[in-house]
Amino acid sequence: MPTDSALQALAILRDAGQFKWYVITLLLVVIYVYAVELEKKNYRAVLAGLAFWGMDWFNEIWNALVFHFTNYAAVWMALGSTAYLILIGLNIEISMMFAIMGVAATKLLPEDKNARVLGIPNRLFYAIVLSAACVFVEVILNAAGVLVWEYPWWNAGMPILIFLIGYLPFFLVAYWVYDMDSTRKQAMTASAILSFDAALLVIFGGILGWI
Repeated sequence: MPTDSALQALAILRDAGQFKWYVITLLLVVIYVYAVELEKKNYRAVLAGLAFWGMDWFNEIWNALVFHFTNYAAVWMALGSTAYLILIGLNIEISMMFAIMGVAATKLLPEDKNARVLGIPNRLFYAIVLSAACVFVEVILNAAGVLVWEYPWWNAGMPILIFLIGYLPFFLVAYWVYDMDSTRKQAMTASAILSFDAALLVIFGGILGWI
């Protein structure tokens, strides 16, 4: 039996009637962020950003599958006002935010990938700090009732899995792609992640209708 929060999310899932015009502005912001990096030929930031975005899509797909198989609740669910709820835990505003976050995260990195911060390799340091900051924001969103958690092992009292699964891999993969020694490798990796996501969406969404 689905929880009340799951039913609320399902009621607006992919409902075009929720559309708000501010989505166009958000889309322009995303385009601008990537256009600026492309203008500077900063391809590694662009591809790191796309890899980061693809990592989030993977998480959102398995999260939606959790609801399908349990018929109880997804691990997280996005409620509240939205212009479009893409998956049970992903609205269009969140997706656009993640599209930008990966690019923004590269701006903190020292040029020397071997430099240390407080004795910690800088890539790992920033991945940890940014992941912790994201978890903190999620706790606030949960307290506001717009991001709902129903499982005892994924909530404000047990944030370690949110940190380890929900965010840390995103930043580590983005930084891994960023530091690859050729644009070709970066493009292939980002493309592989996004292609895998697309295949999952086609199979579990378009064909099977599970998400």
